[in-house]
Amino acid sequence: MGIYGYFALMTAVTFVLTAMLTRYLIPILKSKKMGQKILDIGPRWHKSKEGTPQMGGLAFFCVITLLGSALLIIAALTEAADRNMCIGGALALFLGVANGFVGMFDDWRKLQKKQNEGLTASQKYLLQLICAGLYLAGMKAAGLIDGVLRIPFTSIELDLGFGYFFIALILITGIVNAVNLTDGIDGLLCMVSFVCGGFLLLASIKTDNIPLCIVASGIIGGVLGFLVYNYHPARVFMGDTGSLYLGGLFAGTAFMLAQPFLIVIYGIIFIVEAASVIIQVGCYKLTKKRVFKMAPIHHHFEMCGWGELKIGYVFAAVTAVASVISYFAI
Repeated sequence: MGIYGYFALMTAVTFVLTAMLTRYLIPILKSKKMGQKILDIGPRWHKSKEGTPQMGGLAFFCVITLLGSALLIIAALTEAADRNMCIGGALALFLGVANGFVGMFDDWRKLQKKQNEGLTASQKYLLQLICAGLYLAGMKAAGLIDGVLRIPFTSIELDLGFGYFFIALILITGIVNAVNLTDGIDGLLCMVSFVCGGFLLLASIKTDNIPLCIVASGIIGGVLGFLVYNYHPARVFMGDTGSLYLGGLFAGTAFMLAQPFLIVIYGIIFIVEAASVIIQVGCYKLTKKRVFKMAPIHHHFEMCGWGELKIGYVFAAVTAVASVISYFAI
């Protein structure tokens, strides 16, 4: 079995363990009354989902982190991969875990207050900035970022110096929150994340980046394992625990490609979801009129009569096309 065969095995193991752990977690979350509260301002038919267990993202959070960490350590010790690249993989996992803990605390606050509002937006963003700052400090110390901004599909390289880190902070926190916003209907984030994980896997093979391959394999197996129970009609939600964890992983893996802004293309759905909220809020404040029937944009399509499965499949297909385009920029 070749080296990448072992990562196929990791994907399979991650899938099985996540599915098993999710199945085990569901009755525990139910017994602890960790059910989702549905906002009155959301689609009225979502009210039927109230009480569905949340924080299910703990399953792939634990499996991806533990398996990924173990394989990164093995790759570094056996010199199967460059140790600095392994550090980059470890830091990507750190960024995911750190943001996952922010989401976990947010979910806990929601359950404690028995409403769909946990941390305030400013509290959450401050914690995310700290996570991003620690990640960038680690990447800089390991010599994995140099302050040079590379523009995808061009030979343009801009040496921004300290300004690079400011832009990187905005990119990381923006991606983390954009991924979080995408988690609004059954299976949507899992489907989109599966395709993005597939792109990262192919990119890792093309660039011979074994640590990236490890993290990508974990993402694919983890979201597929969770999708078994999150597929419409969902029996469990990942909560902010899962969505912020995935957001951190995607932000971290973007920098492992050395072209972090490429995520604006293969992660186009995340960008559109976040942009739809910004546009909706901005236009309403200025004109008292709404651009979309509801934001984020997946709710707009729901209001237009699209089913949750149709939205998931179409958004995943758009991500696949964007991923193919991105592949040629590597």
